[in-house]
Amino acid sequence: MSIASPSPSPPAFGPPPGYASKRLGPEALANLTAYGEVLATDGVVRGLIGPREVPILWDRHLLNCAAMAEAVERQAKVVDIGTGAGLPGLVLALIRPDLQVTLVDTLQRRCDFLVEMGERFNLADRLTVIWGRAEELPPLEADIVTSRAVAALKKLAPWCMPHARIGGRMLAMKGQKATEELTAAHKVLHKWSAAKHAEVITCGKGWIDPPVNLVSATRRK
Repeated sequence: MSIASPSPSPPAFGPPPGYASKRLGPEALANLTAYGEVLATDGVVRGLIGPREVPILWDRHLLNCAAMAEAVERQAKVVDIGTGAGLPGLVLALIRPDLQVTLVDTLQRRCDFLVEMGERFNLADRLTVIWGRAEELPPLEADIVTSRAVAALKKLAPWCMPHARIGGRMLAMKGQKATEELTAAHKVLHKWSAAKHAEVITCGKGWIDPPVNLVSATRRK
């Protein structure tokens, strides 16, 4: 009778890939590394990410979110809807000290973790954590409203657009179906006169493979 050998453990969270330093400074990379180490350990224990996500934290999560910063203007007020463990909102706060960031999530345990991260990285003066549903909150008047892996754009837009100021934008991280989702959401976006001011933009070209597709929609009313 043969005894099956135990399955190998997934690789541990390692240092950032070399190409990341071409776009991110030493302080930003140090912050992301420290945050990634927490996600890979305490984050797994607390159910914030799955253990299978640890080997791909850099490429699929941290650097994808960091690339999103290319579409965010300086000194912006950012609201991240359905932030989860802080992706992309906390990443933006960690690499862009010019941003004011509000993280919104419906689960208290996630919000407790995010408050801890704010304290750990000394972000208290520019990071706010809100436990609640986006659709039940008063307008947050953001320059940029971000989201990642929350819902299809048609469903997501009514949660995000009310929190953008007039002239502010929704930036929704989407995959290969970004154009398809934008087409399906055009009628919904008309409510904020955003359909004519919506497009798919790409971030991370030349240093992330594949680059990041974002739906950008500007609120006009």
